[in-house]
Amino acid sequence: MLVVFAAAILVSAALLFVVEPMFTKMVLPRLGGAASVWSVAMVFFQTMLFAGYVYAHLLTRFAPGRASVVIHLAVMVIACFVLPLHIATGWGQPPSVGEAFWLLGLFTVSIGLPFFALAANAPLLQAWFIRTDHWAAKDPYFLYAASNAGSFLALISYPLVVEPFMRLSDQTWAWTLGFYALILLIAACGVLLLRSSNRLPDVGAAEAAPPTWRDVTFWVALTAVPSGLLIAVTAHISTDVAAVPLLWVLPLALYLLTFVIVFQTRPIIPHRFVVDVQPIFILGLVVVFIVVKIDSTVDLITIHLAVFFVCVLMCHGELARRRPAPRNLTAYYMWISAGGMIGGISAGLIAPHVFTWVAEYPILIVLTVLLRPGLALPTRRTGQYPLFVALGLAALLLIVVSVFNLNFDDSVFSVLTGVLLGLTVQFWRRPLPFAAIIAFLFAADHYFNADPSNFAVRNFFGVLNVVESTGGRFRVLWHGATAHGAQRIRDDNGNAVTGRPEMTSEFYTGGGIDQVFAAVRARVAGPINYAVVGLGTGNLACEKRPGDTLTFYEIDPDIVRIASNPKLFNFISECAPNVPIVLGDARLRLVDASDGSYDLIFIDAFIGAAIPIHLLTREAMALYLRKLKPHGIVAMHLSNYNLELISVAGGLAEANGVIARSYQGGDMEEDASQLHWIPKVVAIAHRDEDFGVLTKSQFWPILKRDPNQRVWTDDYSNIFGSVLRKLREDSLKDAN
Repeated sequence: MLVVFAAAILVSAALLFVVEPMFTKMVLPRLGGAASVWSVAMVFFQTMLFAGYVYAHLLTRFAPGRASVVIHLAVMVIACFVLPLHIATGWGQPPSVGEAFWLLGLFTVSIGLPFFALAANAPLLQAWFIRTDHWAAKDPYFLYAASNAGSFLALISYPLVVEPFMRLSDQTWAWTLGFYALILLIAACGVLLLRSSNRLPDVGAAEAAPPTWRDVTFWVALTAVPSGLLIAVTAHISTDVAAVPLLWVLPLALYLLTFVIVFQTRPIIPHRFVVDVQPIFILGLVVVFIVVKIDSTVDLITIHLAVFFVCVLMCHGELARRRPAPRNLTAYYMWISAGGMIGGISAGLIAPHVFTWVAEYPILIVLTVLLRPGLALPTRRTGQYPLFVALGLAALLLIVVSVFNLNFDDSVFSVLTGVLLGLTVQFWRRPLPFAAIIAFLFAADHYFNADPSNFAVRNFFGVLNVVESTGGRFRVLWHGATAHGAQRIRDDNGNAVTGRPEMTSEFYTGGGIDQVFAAVRARVAGPINYAVVGLGTGNLACEKRPGDTLTFYEIDPDIVRIASNPKLFNFISECAPNVPIVLGDARLRLVDASDGSYDLIFIDAFIGAAIPIHLLTREAMALYLRKLKPHGIVAMHLSNYNLELISVAGGLAEANGVIARSYQGGDMEEDASQLHWIPKVVAIAHRDEDFGVLTKSQFWPILKRDPNQRVWTDDYSNIFGSVLRKLREDSLKDAN
């Protein structure tokens, strides 16, 4: 009996959590590969999990025993009618506003029913197990650990085992077979239930009492905060690398692992130990945010995930410590899922419309401190009143500074930071003053260290900020922590620059990108027709010459607003004031362009530091080549701090029967003072002579496909391998 029930719960959990990255990856190209797709997907999954838990609770309460078995098996069978998993028909181009709600509708119509059926299995099967006469039925919470263990193993295996070796179409069929097998396992559980006593065990009055609202409040809070933190930390790290399952599942797997640990009969990490070390990890995060700047993305991701894991483990440890008697198991799980849904909606849907920066991340870190045991208001004996008065006055000063845009010497902030960090030694065991100190440090860092903003907005695609930097000589567009273009606004003497703007960043005159345009222009020997995927600040508008035709493709309407505003950037207003900008995902919108129409298609699409993967597949390249004139060139800007993508482009070229040449510098020097950066560029054409003058340059060698590397397609990509190659490349560079 125990083997069958555990197997059914484990398989159900595995199917439930494999479908999350699998189906989200299917949907990702519809919205340009934005990291927010996963955030909104998590809101859907948590909401449907709550619906499934409510259904399981009501079914257990009003139709226990035989009726619940029959009803649930019927629901599972009905869900089979929408298999294998696929994107529902009729959902084409997403809207330019309200993308999150469009996405929620797409998920609901496409996979809502099977996900709902799976979501109910964990609490429902445990409720059935309680009604058996098995000796372990008196405390079934270990089955919840088994459920999360199945989820954890499935999530870890997806980016490392499933995604690198199976196409998406094969994954959906394998998942469907697993769903059919699960129905048989659930039926077996039902038979075992009906052959046993099929009644609740006798308990005392205390165990039979329903949970109080105080209990429910704690359960909801202890799950809402970790759930919101899960979305916040995932969006933070995936925006800086790529919106891919590898970086989705790492935080979610750690999140599930905490449930596995805390619901064990004897947790391998004692809860008291976690409570003691959590402040140390949070202080480490504060130091990384404020004092020590770490450039390595891998190191930063490791730090964020370590702090996330400890904070969530503390919250879930408190949750397990407060679990009720087994008779109230389904109600407990229902309120847990309600907290998860509330946290997901708060971080995934509400926060992006309330804050212009990712404020929810530090806020949620502070809230985990307030959920520590021992929270109490200060008394005069504790000596906390002077601290709160001082923090109140400092907060008032901070508000005045931010409202009136006053500037203080960095030493003021440094002294303040040092004093507050020193105070944490005294208050680290007291949640309320420790949380107040951490909250103030996060807020002060944001307002003291942030560059003055000319324009800031947060939307579905992330946080956009236009600031002046490098001594006020340049205006820079930031997407999260990544620069997406810059313009010189003052010369080295501080005088304002007017007229046609100078090319900067990776687009500077004579650089690799400029060489591509020069080669195309020399071969055509006349006006050219070119398309640019990714608008940014509009730099490439100034590659336009009299008679040229230019079309931009851009998915983010706020980027269009920024680039079109001459008070922010005047590349477009000075160089191509009437240029058409096609709004939407380039893969979907380029289909409408006439075949054989462009001399050059330049791919320069980034979301944060991430390059949308669906623009780097064999099918995407086939589309680009189809839109080229017979002697045209596809050029791809592939500079990336975290991924090696040059070899990926080589595979795409060979798979489409064309030739690639790559540029990685060597002829130019970087100059940080003038914002001149060397880009990594791959140019692709049908014949070698189509490259024109590039064929004569030693800095544009032929790019061959790595025979050990599989070609990326819409069904297959291996981001893990790309990360490893980049790490190896960086280590070799450091060694030299």
